[in-house]
Amino acid sequence: MDYLDKFAGKVAVVTGGAGLIGGNLVRRLTELEAMKVIVVDDLSGGHRWSVPQHGAVEFIEASILEEQVLRRVFREKPQYVFHLAAHFANQKAIEYPEDNLAVNGLGTLKLLEWSHLVGVERFVFTSAGCSAYGSKAPVPLTEDFVTLYLDTPYQIHKLLGELYCNFFYEFYGLSTVKLRLFNVYGPGGVPGKYKNVIPNFIFWALQGKPLPVMGTGNESRDFTFVMDAVDGLLRAGAIEKATGETMNMGSGRETRTIDLANLVNRITENNAGITSIGKRDWDKSNRRFASIERAKAVLDYNPPTQIEKGIERTVAWFKDNFDRITASAVF
Repeated sequence: MDYLDKFAGKVAVVTGGAGLIGGNLVRRLTELEAMKVIVVDDLSGGHRWSVPQHGAVEFIEASILEEQVLRRVFREKPQYVFHLAAHFANQKAIEYPEDNLAVNGLGTLKLLEWSHLVGVERFVFTSAGCSAYGSKAPVPLTEDFVTLYLDTPYQIHKLLGELYCNFFYEFYGLSTVKLRLFNVYGPGGVPGKYKNVIPNFIFWALQGKPLPVMGTGNESRDFTFVMDAVDGLLRAGAIEKATGETMNMGSGRETRTIDLANLVNRITENNAGITSIGKRDWDKSNRRFASIERAKAVLDYNPPTQIEKGIERTVAWFKDNFDRITASAVF
């Protein structure tokens, strides 16, 4: 039986299903003939139009902190929970640390409690590639390295979510999987003040503006194409030996910011070039990219999308949806 066949006829919950990853995951679950996909999203970072219009999809605009909503959702006895909802972004967490703790800490705990109560088959938690590593970890980043010296509340609270997953796995036997995602981008990613660099670069480049590169430009990150991340999420949900595991989910490739900016300018035919700006106070990490050897071994995860092809596909999506993207972007 192929791992993708396991979702046919099943009920899945996707929190944060109106975001970049969530919207694409929901669409893929409908293609796999899931009986029902329940999306819970308060639209604080996502967009209603990102949720596929499909008979199997139920959209609930609400916070994961609302007990009545969770009672309604888990009455459906879902087999799978993909927990993507988050108070997103390091900078936003610094500005609103209590909100970050409420959603990323208490919200995750509530979902785990309900998942245990109804006997969910698999709970997949999306952590972050910065959650356990801080700024001083050796690269490539491996899952065995953990530090308590983290740079932002977002990193602290994502690590807290991982610890709650460990507790529910060890104490209650709830099948949890923790995936540390690295800079996911692609069609569906809307630019904005707290969004990742790639949609912002593309948005500005298509308007003929210079791209602001922070620091020296030699700082590097691991950029993961969204459909590669969705494939990893589905593998984590379906493959038995993934239970209890913590795995990096990136591309396993390192890209310098200056190279990314030049690539976006070339693909968009933007002649405005780049401009240099200072780094954010909290950003002390010069290099960050993932070792994905554990995900390869456990999930047979081999992300195929090279950064150039991923950017080309994302630019094409931007051009096809530019008016809607412009109306949704908040800076």
